[in-house]
Amino acid sequence: MIRIRRKDQRGLTELGWLKSHHTFSFADYHEPTMMGFRALRVLNEDRVRPGQGFPTHAHRDMEILSYVLDGAIEHRDSLGNGSVIRPGEIQRMTAGTGVSHSEYNASRTQWAHFIQIWIQPEEPDLPPGYEQKMFPATDLRNQLCLLASREGDDGSIRIYQDVAVYGALLDGGNSVVHRLAPGRHAWIQILRGDFELNRMPLSAGDGAAISEEASIEVLAKNDSEALLIDLA
Repeated sequence: MIRIRRKDQRGLTELGWLKSHHTFSFADYHEPTMMGFRALRVLNEDRVRPGQGFPTHAHRDMEILSYVLDGAIEHRDSLGNGSVIRPGEIQRMTAGTGVSHSEYNASRTQWAHFIQIWIQPEEPDLPPGYEQKMFPATDLRNQLCLLASREGDDGSIRIYQDVAVYGALLDGGNSVVHRLAPGRHAWIQILRGDFELNRMPLSAGDGAAISEEASIEVLAKNDSEALLIDLA
């Protein structure tokens, strides 16, 4: 079963300095039928004006992933971490017992465009933590590259939940196949370009919940990028 969430069905927050599309209910956007999918609770596509951003705010009991598409995001947190996240990098922040952080566009001239994903952890009150890693485009080119996983397999960052997050950069005409183990589910989010998911058309901004499928095939109609999240 594949349930598509079209880009124009998402919630939208516009604040002048921020344009944020919400796949699931988030902040002032509330859609009772879209409160998350399995352990996946938030999937936002954010565009942030140069020099602007999210001032210091607190989180707890959430695994937060940031994946930059264009520009750069400057991160600072109460754990003492300070970094800049650039395209090709993924960052994981374990909020656990509590952490405060800020996120700002690191550029004074270019808009930043990034994906933020929140995943409910496997247990509450984990020690707060942070990890960031660069994945060269060659690792994602025409294949699924494991970016985050429960055990940190294959050089991926570790996430404290039974999920696996993959990225793919596909040249037009190329495809990848992902097999779902019995009882597993998946969410796919199209970041750029146009795809066919098991022959169903998807384009940038679209997403899909996948259950009770033995395998899924993603075919790129043009040069495209996507994230695939495999969930218990």
